[in-house]
Amino acid sequence: EVQLVESGGGLVQAGGSLRLSCAASGITFGDYAIGWFRQAPGKERAGVSCIRSRDGSTYYADSVKGRFTISGDNAKNTVYLQMNSLKPEDTAIYYCAAMTNLALQRTGSYYYSGEDYWGQGTQVTVSS
Repeated sequence: EVQLVESGGGLVQAGGSLRLSCAASGITFGDYAIGWFRQAPGKERAGVSCIRSRDGSTYYADSVKGRFTISGDNAKNTVYLQMNSLKPEDTAIYYCAAMTNLALQRTGSYYYSGEDYWGQGTQVTVSS
């Protein structure tokens, strides 16, 4: 059984930092692209960042570029999202997903194909 488990969410003041973790079991991260997504109340889910485990290339939506950093530890089958300079508009449920193929646009739009596995999400709330 494939499981992705996010952790690290919470409540933080604007300007603060959080680090999200996504730990996987049942798959090998190196075989997938791993993405972080978020969904705020009343809004569609949007892509935030992704990492191609095969070569370590990373991609970010413009809304988080320069503030968020994605990284992976294939030995631990874990991907991290370091979030700095958080803003109230970053408030959302954050999900990680493993996908065979994933393309993330700078706008936050994303496209994927093949297998996809999603975590249950972790809440991030940024107070002003």
